[in-house]
Amino acid sequence: MLNVSAQQRGIALTERQKIAWLRLIRSDNVGPATFRDLINHFGTAEAALEALPELSRRGGSERAFRIATAADAERELEAAHRFGAVFVGIGEPNYPPALREIDGAPPLLAMKGHIQAATRPSLGIVGSRNASVSGAKFAAMIARDVAAAGYVITSGLARGIDTAAHRASLQTGTIAALAGGLDRPYPPENIGLLQEMTSGEGLAISEMPFGWEPRARDFPRRNRLIAGVSLGVTIVEAANRSGSLITARYAADFGRLVFAVPGSPLDPRCHGMNDLLKQGATVTTSSADVLEALAPLTRDDLLTRLDIKEPTIENTRTPPAAPDDSERNRIVEALGPTPVEIDDIIRHTALSASQVHLVLLELDLAGQLCRHGASLVSLAPKE
Repeated sequence: MLNVSAQQRGIALTERQKIAWLRLIRSDNVGPATFRDLINHFGTAEAALEALPELSRRGGSERAFRIATAADAERELEAAHRFGAVFVGIGEPNYPPALREIDGAPPLLAMKGHIQAATRPSLGIVGSRNASVSGAKFAAMIARDVAAAGYVITSGLARGIDTAAHRASLQTGTIAALAGGLDRPYPPENIGLLQEMTSGEGLAISEMPFGWEPRARDFPRRNRLIAGVSLGVTIVEAANRSGSLITARYAADFGRLVFAVPGSPLDPRCHGMNDLLKQGATVTTSSADVLEALAPLTRDDLLTRLDIKEPTIENTRTPPAAPDDSERNRIVEALGPTPVEIDDIIRHTALSASQVHLVLLELDLAGQLCRHGASLVSLAPKE
């Protein structure tokens, strides 16, 4: 049995802070990366909210900037309360520790169920919705064995492999990452399974607003959440261009372990998975393959160190002065349709990092910037 004694670290948000955070992340053009940059620059969500209209105007926006109102945020908090859910911020003790480490981690997660499951080391298990009997059986075996060793099993509540993994770990701890709001689970046939999870040792998590119906483009975000929460991801049956391969790609980008179960070259459900093996994924034919690889990542000292690295996200410092028009133009002129490193922009313009980041924020909020990961940016294409 896994022995994890690392102390949970973090500071709980006040109700006022949580409302401000919800308002900020629900405002136009504010995603997780922009949210983090705004907090880093202005110190608090409330200060960032006050600055949004002017930032957007300086970035070139010609229309009014929509800011989520306090009433909007309060209604969402009330909806969560009625649903039996809570919002957990990135700096709070119950936020998944592995998820904190990725670039663009969601500032707030809606959670329902056994909240402590979010703080335990996790293995993601995903695969084909149209799973074979043997594939579902193998996924369930991995889930049971790894869960018995103390890990939480994370998946996406989809049919097939996801369902098998969740069911096999109902009694030991499982996390369902949802593509829509917590009150809009998909697919409908797994609503009963989700209720079993959240009334026992399981947990549902989502970064989407309550009432949000999942769309096709929301599922890659769900896959990113699975990879971010987990120390490693096991792929059991995945066709070419499947969502499971998106999860594997995110896991690799985050420095997570990627496990792949070999399959028949004659079965289309295994083509993507076999390609993962060619690309260096860990060959997985037993639970021991997974447990042996995960063991070094779950030492007490490592988990404690991960928590200590969590940066302070709310503070009260005064933001630096904005650049003048000539400095702003230098930064804009350094951008183009080709992604460039932010550090290269700083060197090229000979301006301070704070000045460059502020102008990039202005362009981002005005819808004129594209982000490509944590450090690459380009100008958005003209409509």
